[in-house]
Amino acid sequence: MAGSINKKTGLIFFPAFDWAISPTHPEREERLLYTRDQIFEEGIMDLPQVVEYTPSLAAIHDIARVHFCVPRVEEQITEAHLIAAGAGILLVDEVISGRIENGFSMIRPPGHHAMRVVHGNRGFCNINNEAIMVDYLRSRHGIKRVAIIDTDAHHGDGTQDIFWHDPDVLFISLHQDGRTIFPGTGFTYELGGPGAFARTVNIPLLPGTTDESLHYILDNLILPVLNDFKPEFIINSAGQDNHYTDPLGSMKITAQGYARLTEKLRPDVAVLEGGYAIETALPHVNMAIILALAGLDYSGVREPDYWPGRFKETPERTKEVRRMVDELLGYWEKRDNYKPDPRNIRGNYYLREKEIFYDTEYFVENQVEKLRLCTDCQGYLAIESSVDSTYGRKGILCISIPFSACPKCREEAINLYLRQKGTGKYRYIYLQDKSEDAFMGYNTNNNEEWYS
Repeated sequence: MAGSINKKTGLIFFPAFDWAISPTHPEREERLLYTRDQIFEEGIMDLPQVVEYTPSLAAIHDIARVHFCVPRVEEQITEAHLIAAGAGILLVDEVISGRIENGFSMIRPPGHHAMRVVHGNRGFCNINNEAIMVDYLRSRHGIKRVAIIDTDAHHGDGTQDIFWHDPDVLFISLHQDGRTIFPGTGFTYELGGPGAFARTVNIPLLPGTTDESLHYILDNLILPVLNDFKPEFIINSAGQDNHYTDPLGSMKITAQGYARLTEKLRPDVAVLEGGYAIETALPHVNMAIILALAGLDYSGVREPDYWPGRFKETPERTKEVRRMVDELLGYWEKRDNYKPDPRNIRGNYYLREKEIFYDTEYFVENQVEKLRLCTDCQGYLAIESSVDSTYGRKGILCISIPFSACPKCREEAINLYLRQKGTGKYRYIYLQDKSEDAFMGYNTNNNEEWYS
């Protein structure tokens, strides 16, 4: 295939030399350095279809639009996080403007395990780069319907959490079965909140799954669902730890498998997530993805130790994949007829309790989530969150007003924020008003209020 030089693919490299969990941790700058060497050696950056950008910084406001960072955004992130998030925002602007056809944000730190409430680093993530892109698209460009396809070996539990109640964001996560890998979630019954049923689609795969099953799922589930949903923008959380050489995953996906996935999916922007086989996987997979995005021939990109037919799907995995595709298609077809479990309903509110484990810093957060059930909008969200080791029983309250909030829900949410400021019940209280792009926090210890 020959790509048109008028349709360019934008690339951003950001190895984040000044950010590391530890010097020998798998999530380190070499993940991108080997890839960059390979791409330059192969002359990819000299192709007229490829253009490289220098990343810019996201604003604190862009982070606050998505996250409740405790106690403040500035205390949960470094400049590297702002650059990683800013890279995606820059590519979004370039795609929307028409200056490029699509883009690949090859950055670190990663982000898809960062949830709506952020108490620290979990799964190597502090803030969610893809979620920040989505809400930037909606706030700055008026885009309403967005799809995120997460192909990392680890379930994108943070992205799922952020958009669990959002009917306008389709989140599909294709990952290794959570019974065998962190974070232990992402099962087929995790389908979204009462107003966004089946807008979350989880596809847990047995260890050893190959390109064959990956593309059966893509052709028979993901692409048909995308066709029905009709997103205005598609983001690929392009984790590469499904590769057969990855030290943290147990899958058998190849560079060719990734490239064909990219060609079929046609994402507007791909964002690097996981992938820790620094020499044996990432240079080949990233180059294949770039060529596929640019509409160029990727058939010659092969790992030195791979040959066609090396990995074969077992009958057991094939049977399970087909059963799961049928199950998830059934949920999708019934998406508008879902009735929430009445045991979770308290008056006009839907309640959900969660425990969230921070594996990097080793503590547990407890949450009680309360969604206002509304016939005119998706309802506002109030989250009580506590971490005993940090704040004891005096936790925090996070109130989020959605983009599509009706006047009644917005007024009720603002009144809740104002009322709770004077009770002393919470250490911190936050109000996130997406409908007006306004964000504020309040520290009850010293009566300090701030705006992001």
